[in-house]
Amino acid sequence: MDEINEFAPDNEAEHLGDKRSPGEVVVGLDIGTTKICCVVGEVFDDGVDIIGVGTAPSVGMKKGVVVNIESTVKSIRQAVEQAEDAAGCELHSVYVGIAGNHIKGFNSPGILAINGREIKEADVDDVIVAAKTVKISENQQIIHVLPQEFMVDDHTGIQNPLGMTGVRLVTNVHIVTADMGAVHNLYTCCRKAGLEVLDMVLESIASAHAVLSDDERELGVALLDIGGGTTDLAVFCDGTIRHTCEIGLGGHNLTNDLSVGLRTPLQEAERLKEDYGSAIAAMIKPNHMVDVPTVGDREPRKLNQKLLVDILQARIVEILEMVNQELIHSGKKNKIHGGVVITGGTALLANLVDLAEQIFDLPVRIGYPVNIGGRIEEVHTPRCTTAVGLVQYGRLNRAQKINNDSSMVGRMKMWMKKIM
Repeated sequence: MDEINEFAPDNEAEHLGDKRSPGEVVVGLDIGTTKICCVVGEVFDDGVDIIGVGTAPSVGMKKGVVVNIESTVKSIRQAVEQAEDAAGCELHSVYVGIAGNHIKGFNSPGILAINGREIKEADVDDVIVAAKTVKISENQQIIHVLPQEFMVDDHTGIQNPLGMTGVRLVTNVHIVTADMGAVHNLYTCCRKAGLEVLDMVLESIASAHAVLSDDERELGVALLDIGGGTTDLAVFCDGTIRHTCEIGLGGHNLTNDLSVGLRTPLQEAERLKEDYGSAIAAMIKPNHMVDVPTVGDREPRKLNQKLLVDILQARIVEILEMVNQELIHSGKKNKIHGGVVITGGTALLANLVDLAEQIFDLPVRIGYPVNIGGRIEEVHTPRCTTAVGLVQYGRLNRAQKINNDSSMVGRMKMWMKKIM
């Protein structure tokens, strides 16, 4: 960090001038369906500086799930080595994002008798344990237990019950589970790439750390992360998470639709989507023609851009309407007073905000990483929100013992030792 970034906050130059002590390095690794993104952050008490970024095409993933371990390992190594070169240090441990159709989220209550005494930290732990003692599928494992609120007797909406006195302590938590095989395969890929997994984090929860403000979480906001293979939804209100959902459609579906509809290779379809794509066909100038490459040695064909956008609009409307129905069925849509924030590569599709506002009947904005310093121009894109969010998540959780065997990763390590 020899230069002062023009995008950095005003106090960034002061920090650099003060020559503050080096911070702890925290790494976020987004293993997506279309790309691998590795972001290296230097963590301080007052924030995070981005010191290195690496990206690589993702080969071996499908809809957020590993389908080829060796190919995925190669892609991870490529992104990590690029990030190491940029950061000027070796990377050994990472926070990893997880997504896919196998992810399930639900709310669960827990009750504990206090019998009129003062509530202690052990009581809070015990009531959370009671809330997560629920029956789940044998092939699923818990990856998150997120307390929403506590209640002491008739007093509701309590964020921290420590020191209070009552007869009964109640909590509501949001539980997120994932397929054990999917978790194991991600863990294995990282281990083969020479990386220790400190934690696995639902990608929409990670992205929330990068793009949402405290005011939005309090007022009520839906975070929509449209990745390559999946679309992840997380709803926050009253300062905490209330609902999560995974939809098995994403940006790759738009690309595939173009490839089939225009009879062009996938790589060319992706380029056409980025160069000429839009979410609303009515916004395209009439009779605007584009060159569409064909397979084999045939000459490119000239097609009306509106035909290309018609194909994209049909699919993105399908995705957004599925999200809208999920919001309605969850009973949370009337609490989203802060609107919808869209992240992920598909968020860059032209006119997406206008279309989303029509479908959701809510204000919509595109989410970019905030509250970071350093090389922020390298991550100032919706494509990097998950990886940056993983760094922010790691900053908030770095004080925890990473080898706690009661954690999801701790249990995975024990299981790996048994089967190896």
